[in-house]
Amino acid sequence: MPGYQRRFWQGSHDHRGTPQAPGRVVTLIERQDSRCLGVAYLIEDTVVQEVFEQLDHREKNGYERFSVNLELVDGRSQQGLTYLAAPGNFAYLGEAPLHSIATQIAHSTGPSGKNSVYLFELAQALRELGADDPHIFELESAVKTILQSQAESQKQQ
Repeated sequence: MPGYQRRFWQGSHDHRGTPQAPGRVVTLIERQDSRCLGVAYLIEDTVVQEVFEQLDHREKNGYERFSVNLELVDGRSQQGLTYLAAPGNFAYLGEAPLHSIATQIAHSTGPSGKNSVYLFELAQALRELGADDPHIFELESAVKTILQSQAESQKQQ
């Protein structure tokens, strides 16, 4: 998708964190000189309403549906929908130093599991797509370092 980048700038109070200790999840931010490689799904007409009801519920923590222009790998262009958490929504955390974001991710857990697992699975999926996403990969490395340090400290106790 042209003109966007992934960033861990959205708070997660309901999936990868709690209201008292929010996790951080991805949103897309506009950057004209960027491209965001991802996967688009074609939803069958018979299940569109059901799928969007589920997605709207899952993305209720500050995300809104937006229409975007997708550039498909075969060169075609297609309108699609995505969920963006824009600045100013109640759960938006915004930019922070990489180490601060990594520390928050390393320590956050919510009803959907560990925040670090969300990051690691996203990084793996991006590698499988052949995507180059320095923000994600640098965060992944930083979180692994934090978790490894914690595990070593616990072994010594």
